[in-house]
Amino acid sequence: MLKKLWNFFLDSLQAFVFALSIFALVYFLIAQPNKVKGHSMMPTFHNGDLLLTEKVSYRFHPPQRGDVIIFKAPPSEPCAIDQCEYIKRVIGLPGETVKLHQGHIYINNQLLQEPYLASSVLTTSEEFLKEDVSFLIPPHHYMVFGDNRPHSRDSRAFGPIDANRIVGRAIFRYWPLDRIQIIKRPSYPTNRPNH
Repeated sequence: MLKKLWNFFLDSLQAFVFALSIFALVYFLIAQPNKVKGHSMMPTFHNGDLLLTEKVSYRFHPPQRGDVIIFKAPPSEPCAIDQCEYIKRVIGLPGETVKLHQGHIYINNQLLQEPYLASSVLTTSEEFLKEDVSFLIPPHHYMVFGDNRPHSRDSRAFGPIDANRIVGRAIFRYWPLDRIQIIKRPSYPTNRPNH
């Protein structure tokens, strides 16, 4: 009887360790859950939304404009002990110039039309990105903005983020149930000529 209990315990322990190993493999290498904290991505995402973030695709190709990414807060941010993660949208890519002019974003002197924003939303300057001053994004860095431009601390305030700080790309919202959806990269309308 004791031997049967011992064998049952060993089998259970083995199954638990195997399941834990699979979970760790998935969590650290493939995907992880994330919770939206704050209102910087409204109306696209709301405070408390639960997302699944995949961590594989950026090993094969770089982030693209429009991707919603999770990244470790920049060193200049108060919670930057590699424990605080932000969610923002990729706006500018390495080697591009970005400029704010009269509430709009220009990439390489072309107006960036953002279909996920209401036409009334204006993108204002902050400490880092000033009005009518072009900024050249360095290699391996990305400009990331929140969709709720008036209430988002993003690259306008802290500058471009290093690609090494990117955790992954948000691909699926699984909570709340009435807003379950696959998160797709937007297609950008053809840019109008520069101002």
